[in-house]
Amino acid sequence: MAEPIISLDRVSKHFGSKAAVSDVTFEVKAGRCVGWLGPNGSGKTTLIRCMLGLARATQGTIHVRGHEVPRDVRAALTRVGGIVEEPRFYPYLSGRRNLEVFARFCGGDAHARVTRSLERVDLSARADSPVKQYSLGMRQRLGVARCLLTDPELLILDEPSNGLDPAGMAEFRVMIRSFVEEEGRTVFVSSHLLDEVQKIADDIAIVQAGKLVLHGSVDELVA
Repeated sequence: MAEPIISLDRVSKHFGSKAAVSDVTFEVKAGRCVGWLGPNGSGKTTLIRCMLGLARATQGTIHVRGHEVPRDVRAALTRVGGIVEEPRFYPYLSGRRNLEVFARFCGGDAHARVTRSLERVDLSARADSPVKQYSLGMRQRLGVARCLLTDPELLILDEPSNGLDPAGMAEFRVMIRSFVEEEGRTVFVSSHLLDEVQKIADDIAIVQAGKLVLHGSVDELVA
């Protein structure tokens, strides 16, 4: 069997005496959309921070793309795009210019992907407008465009539909499914909205108070 693109083995994260994540063991197969589902405050963002090397797990091991995090975080994240909470940008620069600035840090072919990334998230028409004029939905899509600059195998998105109106949520669903079905990417998306996750995910993991309580395919869980 192919190696999982994300592997968590008994991962816990404590803040003092409080356990934000508790003994989570879980695998994500490549080419799937996985919904990480739970109420606000259940540890979803904390775990994502640990997977992206932004926080260190108190115990357990995390592997992303076969590399241990945080020990080999640079190799692990070479082709990973992540958004934690709301994406941030230079408000007075255009969407295009924001991506060009980020592409400089990425190096490689990132700059050549700017135009295509904007097209991919349907922002070409507003690419040269200042980001301060963007709606929340547009900023979320620009965040995804920024992720695409590295041609990621894996996208890790933290509550990407937060604050979006129904039309914006529908657009996001179509975009995420196309990443999986048309481009073969893996998407790990957290949310507190069961109905929304059910519409986009192949697999769902449910977390409560930092503990993984249930996981399986959408079809299995609905049945």
